[in-house]
Amino acid sequence: MLTRKQHELVCFINDRLEETGISPSFEEMKDALDLKSKSGVHRLISALEERHFIRRLPNRARALEVLRMPERSERKPAPAAPAPAPAKTANVRPAPSPANDVIEIPLHGRIAAGVPIEAFEGSAMLAVPAALLGSGEHYALEVAGDSMVEAGILDGDYALIRRTDVARDGEIVVALIEDSEATLKYFRREGAMIRLDPANRAYEPQRYVPAHVRVQGKLSGILRRYD
Repeated sequence: MLTRKQHELVCFINDRLEETGISPSFEEMKDALDLKSKSGVHRLISALEERHFIRRLPNRARALEVLRMPERSERKPAPAAPAPAPAKTANVRPAPSPANDVIEIPLHGRIAAGVPIEAFEGSAMLAVPAALLGSGEHYALEVAGDSMVEAGILDGDYALIRRTDVARDGEIVVALIEDSEATLKYFRREGAMIRLDPANRAYEPQRYVPAHVRVQGKLSGILRRYD
């Protein structure tokens, strides 16, 4: 059973594809569903993908394909008509069984992969394939900045973080600096100091006394959106 917003989105995408042959942009989907941010669209699309109503076409920006439309029982009530029309379908294909369970984890704002920024700016939920997480408690942060690009972490990615307060040298961690700002960096010990290393030659390492740095979690995986 789809939620109301999931139902509205798949219908909007299908109508736009029938009209223009081009899937709508994330901004158009956000406005059509009266959502506050594109991250909400991302979560709805991920949920529809997991339920095999739509799929993203690889190597093509803004390319979505509707695999099937909701069954009659999942549709919103419609005005009475002399003869009900059959449910519309678009490129109907057999839906394979889901390969992975999906877990919703807290999405805590944006984290800097560059100069530290304010951490944990509010909270929403992000749907994540369970296979990406492993054991332990997890949360997600949206990456802001480019200082970790050489580690394959790009601006706008979602960093999946396993909660822990310890780390070994060379691990990518969420480091909370002076209890106010957080950054995503390689963690290393350098004598009596903690060194936070970027993965971008344009940035310099950051050094702090241990009392000013607290590990808040270790990188477990990355989710990337395409819009």
